[in-house]
Amino acid sequence: MPGSSSSTNQASPCSLKIRRTYSPRGRTPLLRHRLNWKRASIAGALGYHSTDPDRGARLCFHLKPGSYDTAGLIEVLEQMKVFYRGERVVLVWDGLSAHWSRAMRAWVAEQDWLTLERLPAYAPELNPVELLWSSLKKRELANLAGDHLADVADATEQGIRRITTNPRLPWSFLAHTGLSIHPPHPPNLRKDQ
Repeated sequence: MPGSSSSTNQASPCSLKIRRTYSPRGRTPLLRHRLNWKRASIAGALGYHSTDPDRGARLCFHLKPGSYDTAGLIEVLEQMKVFYRGERVVLVWDGLSAHWSRAMRAWVAEQDWLTLERLPAYAPELNPVELLWSSLKKRELANLAGDHLADVADATEQGIRRITTNPRLPWSFLAHTGLSIHPPHPPNLRKDQ
């Protein structure tokens, strides 16, 4: 069940959180940086295989300066198609306007590998990717004051590695939402058979 952050997978701005730190008494610590960009956005997808949960969750993400629009998200979905190598994908997205624009709906209608489902409005607690972003922002991106977008990309990739090397963590994001993935029953079988 891929999703994105508003991310996500939806795309969301990478707002960096200030974390607590130590400093000499009476001296407020300052983070200094020479950023030449105002904003970075990350699009990501957590993939859960519905018929074979033992395959593990798969994570893909895309980082860029600025914000995502429909064209940028279509580019991300083209990369996702390659990432999932022809597997059928159900993408669960929130209500971000770029996710549901006419151009996006027209593009998706031409894709035989992709089905879009919409999260209820104002329900980030149902999006496992929101927990992914929270994990990254609390650890690798906390107090980050990089001089270049590459610094943010490197820290993000470190966090992605941390999350993907712990096979239980991506599943915990899904479990925390209260959602689960059940393989569909074949149409000729009832549950009581």
